[in-house]
Amino acid sequence: MIEEPVRVLIVEARYYNDLSDLLLAGARRALEAAGAEYNVIQVPGALEIPTAVAIAEESGRFPIGVRYDGYVALGCVIRGDTYHFEVVANESARGLTELGINHRLAIGNGILTTDDEDQAHWRADPNQSDKGGAAARACLDLIALKRSLRGASA
Repeated sequence: MIEEPVRVLIVEARYYNDLSDLLLAGARRALEAAGAEYNVIQVPGALEIPTAVAIAEESGRFPIGVRYDGYVALGCVIRGDTYHFEVVANESARGLTELGINHRLAIGNGILTTDDEDQAHWRADPNQSDKGGAAARACLDLIALKRSLRGASA
C-alpha cells in the first residue's frame, strides 16, 4: 500500500460495456483501498488506450494539465474469425510497453485478450479473477518502486 496519496488515470476502452464495467469496478476498489486519487477517461477500443495515455502524459506538462503518477489501462479484446484480434491485442500491448519503457511510466495493463466472452467475464469480474484490480495494483506497485528508487517514501 502506498502511504502518500498518488494520482492515477484509468483509461477505459468501452467496446464491451459490461466487461468494462467489471474491470473498472475492480480497479476502483483497488485504488480506493490504497488511498489513491484517480480519474477515469473513456476511449472507444483497446487500440486507442496507448494514445490516450500519451496524450494525458503530455498534457500533464502544461500549467493547467493534470500530472498523473501512473496509468491503468482497461479493455478487452475477444478472439474473432479474423486477424484483427492479433493486431489489436499485440499493438495495444506494444504501445503500452513502449510508453512504460521509453517514458518510464507506471502502467498497469488490464487489457484482457480472451478466446470468448465467458472467459473474458471470468477474468474481468472483481469477485473472480479481478484483472482490473490486478492492473491497478500493478500500477501502484510500479509507482512505489519508482518512488523508492528515487529516494522518496512510497
